Amino acid sequence: MQAPISSSFFSSISILIIFETPSSSVARSMIGALMYLTSSRPDIVHATCLCARYQAKPTEKHLKEVKRIFHYLWGTVNMGLWYTKDSGFELTGFLDADYAGCKDTFKSTFGGAQFLGEKLVSCSSKKQDCTALSTAEAEYVSLSACCAQVLWMRTQLMDYGFHFNKIPIYYDLKSAIAISCNPIQHSRTKHIVVQYHFIKEHVEKGTIELYFVKIDYQLANIFTKALPTDHFNYLVRRLGMRSLSPKELERLAKSR
Repeated sequence: MQAPISSSFFSSISILIIFETPSSSVARSMIGALMYLTSSRPDIVHATCLCARYQAKPTEKHLKEVKRIFHYLWGTVNMGLWYTKDSGFELTGFLDADYAGCKDTFKSTFGGAQFLGEKLVSCSSKKQDCTALSTAEAEYVSLSACCAQVLWMRTQLMDYGFHFNKIPIYYDLKSAIAISCNPIQHSRTKHIVVQYHFIKEHVEKGTIELYFVKIDYQLANIFTKALPTDHFNYLVRRLGMRSLSPKELERLAKSR
């Protein structure tokens, strides 16, 4: 089964203006339905969010990509998140950014995934508000966003008696990790908005720990860019998604 988004999604603005679709309301309703489904299907999060950027004035090209997502869902109708009861309960995060991934605005796309043990509990794919000047800056800004999400989850879990410190966040760019762990502000990072620097404070306190992970094993990669089918399917399995037929689900329910 092919991935839900093609690598040739972005085209030049001139091409997008030529092919205007008369069925804008249909495209918006289809995207809205997909947004509702993303809560249980993280494999379509990036593709859906990418199409949602153009729902104000969708074109035939965008409608074609939306239909591609539905075609993917039709072929993976039995796919879903699989939560095992015997996995751990450690809070971890994965983060990635696609530098200048949007060819219309040249803003970067960042994606994150948070796990409790092996269970995926939160994921996101979003275009950054600022225009990054380098890959390191794009990754550093997205790192602060992931840190904010992890800290919010930590606060919520504390209400239920779970306390987490030294929460690991896995990243695939050593330069962004070096910036986060260095308390000194250098001239090359002075232009970054102050709100993104709070990650340094939590690294110093020991609330957050940053670890390098090779890009082939970066689980958040699926939320930032279109991937080859083999690598996409590998990350889908790593997110904890399984394809189970109704008979298999019935058998598992009876075995409890």
